[in-house]
Amino acid sequence: MVRDPIAAADCLQIAREVDVESVMSCPLPFQADSVKMARDVTRSTLDDWGLTELTDDATLVVSELVTNAVRYARGNREITLLLVRAAPHVVLAVADPSDEAPLPKKPDFCSENGRGLYIVETYSQRWGWDPLSGGGKAVWALFSADS
Repeated sequence: MVRDPIAAADCLQIAREVDVESVMSCPLPFQADSVKMARDVTRSTLDDWGLTELTDDATLVVSELVTNAVRYARGNREITLLLVRAAPHVVLAVADPSDEAPLPKKPDFCSENGRGLYIVETYSQRWGWDPLSGGGKAVWALFSADS
């Protein structure tokens, strides 16, 4: 867990001028198993926050973001998953060491890959990315809770 939620949200530049209620941060190893770990952490965090209605969409999106981080941000540094609750919104972000901007592709539904950012765009309210001051980037997706 993050000790100073405002500093963590500031670091990833995703909680601009909002009242941050809760933050959960989780370092992930640079390996394929991180996708399952990110889904599990996202699911349990949303359950703890009483936002189970977001679980299916958020776990699908976090799977795509972590998969992209592992696939395209080659290296041995950690990936970081960050969930920020700023009612009525939840932002999930995945920070990785790559400076390369994520580029959405026209989805090829017959291919096994290339649909990740299309899925992120479809299941979240909005998505984007921010470069990090120490290098790397954070790719984020915004969700709105019904309540």
